[in-house]
Amino acid sequence: MKIAFFASQPYDRRFFDEALASQPDSASIELVYHSALLSEETVVLAQGAQAVCVFVNDVLDAPVLEALHGYGVRAVLLRCAGYNNLDLQAAKRLGLFVARVPAYSPEAVAEYTLALVQTLNRHTHRAYARVREGNFSLDGLLGATLHGKTVGIVGTGKIGLATARIFKGFGCKVLGHDPYPAPAFAQLGTMVELPQLLAESDIVSLHCPLTQSTRHMIGVATLPLMKQGAMLVNTSRGGLIDTGAVIEALKSRQLGSLAIDVYEQESNLFFQDRSSDIIDDDIFQRLMTLPNVLVTGHQGFFTIEALREIAAITYHNLQCFLQGKACENSVLAG
Repeated sequence: MKIAFFASQPYDRRFFDEALASQPDSASIELVYHSALLSEETVVLAQGAQAVCVFVNDVLDAPVLEALHGYGVRAVLLRCAGYNNLDLQAAKRLGLFVARVPAYSPEAVAEYTLALVQTLNRHTHRAYARVREGNFSLDGLLGATLHGKTVGIVGTGKIGLATARIFKGFGCKVLGHDPYPAPAFAQLGTMVELPQLLAESDIVSLHCPLTQSTRHMIGVATLPLMKQGAMLVNTSRGGLIDTGAVIEALKSRQLGSLAIDVYEQESNLFFQDRSSDIIDDDIFQRLMTLPNVLVTGHQGFFTIEALREIAAITYHNLQCFLQGKACENSVLAG
């Protein structure tokens, strides 16, 4: 069994190699790592593999899936939760096995959400830079106490629940919105409709999958509903927000601040060193000029525990494929 990894980084190699040693048939599994994203141009790298292991920004449209099938690939292992980059109908038509990692250390992303909120709220990133230069002035670093604030959690899955627990622990009032609410949320806050959540929340944190119904859920129609001066946080999927509309809301002061760990056009930027390049994404560059915006490069998942869990679940999915068993993590069930 040869597995071709795409969009792989040194940490992928570390944790997948480490976990491979514990697999019962490790000697028969060959891992081949490619740093390139999977696309029509790079799919040729999968020749000779029976499975591919891919990440959030790899392209899994019909032409790529057909090419993979033609090369003999029969399993697509997603080392992530989201699969909006996958053509489900093409995968079904080709009879491919496709499985994901539906949840991995939800606390990792939840804790990172809090880190973004507190960094932006208390300006610790700016304070760090000032002190490094010998500037100990506090002007411009005024923040707000989280205790007593209202936090809106959009999406009450495992990550949303973990985030709600943290903010409740800070003494915040927690509101939630989800078309399929988790019963456990009742112990943490109050479920409301999205317009009410937006109108009452001092902080709105997104924890939803990216679907046709959630794409640009924060945009021209919903930004005016938000409490003026509120903070918007997105550690889920970049496409949940209309970035251009958010920039206009920031400029008009309707939106107070923005913290994002994901970006709609991130596939050409994130997970690589672009420090010596000219970044020609004008929307991204406009974001970076705003002092009330904090952007990080999709690192919410990036903890030792989460990476070990991702590898373990991916190997479990592989075993389901090899043994011909039903897999609870399949994205093609039914």
